[in-house]
Amino acid sequence: METTGKVKKGFGGRKGGGPKAKSVSKSIKAGLQFPVGRITRFLKKGRYAQRLGGGAPVYMAAVLEYLAAEVLELAGNAARDNKKTRIIPRHLLLAIRN
Repeated sequence: METTGKVKKGFGGRKGGGPKAKSVSKSIKAGLQFPVGRITRFLKKGRYAQRLGGGAPVYMAAVLEYLAAEVLELAGNAARDNKKTRIIPRHLLLAIRN
């Protein structure tokens, strides 16, 4: 015996009336710590171009995250050389200058 009942449709063609799936941020999808959505917003708001590609903010977030990690690592090395456990602005200066 077949049961071909009518399938309920949600808003926008979504099937089922169940709970909405939990949203996943673009940063998590890309495996980044830096906020891709915020960078997208800043790029759009700054009017750097009329249109913005989908991968551009992800790429920019990845580059910024890499640069921040490099500077922090060098600043940590400078702090360790000065026998300190906390990074101060002087350590950042030494990391960038050298």
